[in-house]
Amino acid sequence: MAKHQVGFWLYENGGGLAIQDKFTKQLLERDIEVVEDLNLRAASASGGSIVCHGLKMEELSLYFSYNAGQQTQYQVYLYEMLDRLIPVINNFSAFALTEDKFKTTHLLRQHGINTPDYRLCHRNDLDSLRHAMRDWGGRAVYKPTDGWGGIGIVRLENEASLDMLQPFLQQLDVPHFYVERYINNDNTDYRIDVVDGQYVGCYGRKAPKDHWKTNITSGGQVIRREPNDEVVNLALKAAAATGLEIAGVDLLYDREREEYVVLEVNGIPAFATPEQEAAGLNFNDRKIELIVELIDRLVHDPIYRRQHQRATAKYEYHYA
Repeated sequence: MAKHQVGFWLYENGGGLAIQDKFTKQLLERDIEVVEDLNLRAASASGGSIVCHGLKMEELSLYFSYNAGQQTQYQVYLYEMLDRLIPVINNFSAFALTEDKFKTTHLLRQHGINTPDYRLCHRNDLDSLRHAMRDWGGRAVYKPTDGWGGIGIVRLENEASLDMLQPFLQQLDVPHFYVERYINNDNTDYRIDVVDGQYVGCYGRKAPKDHWKTNITSGGQVIRREPNDEVVNLALKAAAATGLEIAGVDLLYDREREEYVVLEVNGIPAFATPEQEAAGLNFNDRKIELIVELIDRLVHDPIYRRQHQRATAKYEYHYA
């Protein structure tokens, strides 16, 4: 019987089951048993315990949550509490930070990392957005501060576009609006995967013909691409600034300013699908090995665990 138990909630589609099997096998070789399918949607809490499928979550040595498509506010609420009791990957504070586009971008700029120029303003202060668009040559991108997959993102070609969007914005139940300068690019991006401060792999995404969004859910296509040192170093700095143990950093090349910018930092970057692996994206095994090593240290090394907890504590804030 394994000395430690860790809980997993990993997506199953796109090769997820095979990836989970690899985790289970490699961790068991390190005397760590994986308890699968601990979806917090099925959990409840009472009497000082969070119970999921009959298991008290606080008795686990660690919880690994890796399912972007099925997160609900209820699951996130329990995730935050669980993070206060046992090690969680990704740590909740960094996860919550990177769920917010403004907070992530603002923090990166505080760390001297290139991002698109941006403006956050009160919902009744659209004049501030107009001034920003004029400063940027008339073009901008409106983004919900939360959400993923490119949903709700709108390119504004001029101030008239903002005026047309205004009635829709005013109907939204949000206290603020967020826009970024439109980056003149070739409609491709870089995705750099990082685990525990180490480079894992790189691929790109290409927008469909006559479109500008590279997100796969918006019709983008995964492409192979080789990163240069500048792209990798920028991604490593961005991951470190957010505090994520596992990060997928999206970058664009700004053709106007001739520089790379970090567009987003994702806390649940997908593994390559079997089809993508067949096309040459071969970083899954390295990514699994680095995550297994991280789990092993957090479970077996109390000194490292305390150091990790102190390092992530500075990112704590309330998730709203």
